[in-house]
Amino acid sequence: MEQIENAQPGRRDIAVRFLYSVLYFVIFELVKTVVQLTVAVQYVLLFTTRKPSEPLRRFSNRVAAYACRLLRYLTLNENLRPFPFSDFPPELEPMEFPVTFR
Repeated sequence: MEQIENAQPGRRDIAVRFLYSVLYFVIFELVKTVVQLTVAVQYVLLFTTRKPSEPLRRFSNRVAAYACRLLRYLTLNENLRPFPFSDFPPELEPMEFPVTFR
């Protein structure tokens, strides 16, 4: 079982985490844009080929996992700094097969 430190964080530590959070908030906004573009491209491909792009699905699944890590760090639910200060996270859940539309 982990031991939890009872010492209160110093203001400097809080300020450093806040500055990292500002950086990660900007990154999160960029990730949101990437997700929006990915969705748009996926549907354009879906309408033209009538099947989803599997590489794009894998990419978007990894981006979703990264967005989750960012949100967990921003909301103080995770202490490990997300990418680029640590490894890019693996997929949280596997993709569903096949893709259904009903």
